[in-house]
Amino acid sequence: MRISTALSEIVVGTIAQLIIGAAVGAAVLGTDESWVKFLSGLGAIVLTFLAGAELDPQVFRLKWKEAVSVGFVSFLCPFLGCAAAAHYLLGWDPMPSWLAGVAMSTTSVAVVYAVMLEFGFNTTEYGKTILAACFVTDLGTVIALGLIFAPFTMKTLIFLGAGVVVFIVLPWVTPRFFRLYGNRPSELEAKFLLLCLLGMGALAAWADSEAVLPAYLIGMVLAGTVGKDHALIRRLRTLTFGLLTPFYFIRAGSFVSIPDLVAAPLAFILFLLVKVGTKIVGVYPVTKLFGSPNKEAMYTTLLMSTGLTFGTISALFGLSHGIISRAQYSALVATVIASAVVPTVIANAFYLPSHILPKRGAAEPDREAA
Repeated sequence: MRISTALSEIVVGTIAQLIIGAAVGAAVLGTDESWVKFLSGLGAIVLTFLAGAELDPQVFRLKWKEAVSVGFVSFLCPFLGCAAAAHYLLGWDPMPSWLAGVAMSTTSVAVVYAVMLEFGFNTTEYGKTILAACFVTDLGTVIALGLIFAPFTMKTLIFLGAGVVVFIVLPWVTPRFFRLYGNRPSELEAKFLLLCLLGMGALAAWADSEAVLPAYLIGMVLAGTVGKDHALIRRLRTLTFGLLTPFYFIRAGSFVSIPDLVAAPLAFILFLLVKVGTKIVGVYPVTKLFGSPNKEAMYTTLLMSTGLTFGTISALFGLSHGIISRAQYSALVATVIASAVVPTVIANAFYLPSHILPKRGAAEPDREAA
């Protein structure tokens, strides 16, 4: 059916929450158990790291103008459009409206990377450019969330300073560490990467930022080292897609309250239409400007319309800080998750650029090396 496994897991979570919640209570699903939240969060972190590691520095240098342009308009158009819709059409107060704009501006690196990997686009110049554009979009989201809502404190300064040091040192330390201690049964390469990811993630959480942002940056700076180690990438994918991301995607789907949407569908429908509409208005002309054919341009636009990780994080930030109400939170989260499913299904069903998919024979060396 050309539906990504990630999207099917989101749907499983939504249906499970609906059926189990109606039968014996939503708490039985256990989505708020500490171990479930840990595995879910770790899945988002490692998946985001893998997406960053797929970036090819040479491709980014060649395509940086396209990636930055697509990523910037992908953030700006829905940010302004959804904030305006929330304030002027739904009557939300200014701060909840700005938060809605932030939550709707995202593009899900997790979903896009899962789709890229499943179809093989991650090995192509096209797929790597899209992943770079996703990073630009989500960087805009994080900056907007920080500037509008999160205070810039000494903690933020310490986090930024530590991040700069880590991002400079890691490309030098990592290959030397791998040469000395790699290829052992203790899997020190994976432990070293998890130490870096969880360490920076903990520092980000302490500084009121998000753990997935340094994970993406670590993946980018290590793309030339980790990204070329096919055996290590294969092992990390097995860990991530076999164990961790099902918790993340199923838990994300369980946040959708079907009864709430049926009772008050206006905000959900409006946000979904405005988000996808503004993404199309902003991204499609830019992709055409850089010479993409119609099919590729529309496929890129629809994938850039997806949302999940940063969208739900932004909505949860607003709820936990009293910026939005529970009803507003439900509408935003439902829209974010729907935007992960609907545009991707349409893209894969009608606009999949099959002509740029890598041939099976070309993918075999990677599999054999893995």
